[in-house]
Amino acid sequence: MINVNCNLCGQDEWDVRFRSTLNSDTRLAVDAVRCTYTGYGHHAQIVQCRSCGHVYANPRWSAQEIIAAYQNVEDPVYAHERAGRELTFRKHLDALENRLGQANNRSVLDVGAYIGVFVEVALASGWDARGLEPSEWAVTAARERGLPVQAGTLADMASEQQFDVVTMWDVIEHMYAPSEELGKAFDVLKPGGTIVVHTMDIDSLTARLMGKRWPWLMDMHVQYFSQKTLARMLENNGFEVVWSGAQGRYLRLGYLASRLGGLNKTLGQSAESLIQTLRMDEIAVPVNFGDLFTVYARRP
Repeated sequence: MINVNCNLCGQDEWDVRFRSTLNSDTRLAVDAVRCTYTGYGHHAQIVQCRSCGHVYANPRWSAQEIIAAYQNVEDPVYAHERAGRELTFRKHLDALENRLGQANNRSVLDVGAYIGVFVEVALASGWDARGLEPSEWAVTAARERGLPVQAGTLADMASEQQFDVVTMWDVIEHMYAPSEELGKAFDVLKPGGTIVVHTMDIDSLTARLMGKRWPWLMDMHVQYFSQKTLARMLENNGFEVVWSGAQGRYLRLGYLASRLGGLNKTLGQSAESLIQTLRMDEIAVPVNFGDLFTVYARRP
């Protein structure tokens, strides 16, 4: 594990926000970067920059180790949860179209597309949509459904390719150097284009009340933004922030119960048993604790 400077302001002065809960084996397990991983509370040391207030994991794994984990990850539970994800991404797309208008043959690049659920939803709504994803398993799963998802990261995009919209749904918190990735996103956006970023809010009431029990403190998350720090990082990369606010998601009741089990095994087992008895495990419900937010920003 290596020490890193703040990716927002570049400084190396920080205070410990949450102490590391890792054991003597500090390697980044491939399973720990699955979207459906339930290893809540297992994380590297998390610090807060004294200069700008950004919160991040430090020390942490190298960029090479992080990207290798994502290239090799497989997540069949996520594929099973597809119906709930489709509802979430339809909600996100509706919000996007309410702000930007209907597709009208416009293009969108989904960074960190995983198995291509958002790409599929956007294509169905008339967008020229494609995805970008490091996981070989996820890219294969997307292509088996005929979805245009490319293996790789923004560094692999041809410089002449430009899009009307770039989306990052629950991705930026996983990035070793998010400021650099936002700069690359700026380059692949057409002038006047929009980036949409969705992530957790470390300054939300839920996060502050739960403290070290906040479930998003996990190995896979190496950046912890607030609406203020993400806006500043976007502005540092030339964007103009248009809107920022809380936005939730849909989850199947069965999946939600399994996530509760990551926080409290007894509670999770009881919830799963009740939901299965009532045959409600496939029902998708909206979930919003105010600790997830979306930012819309424009390339001038």
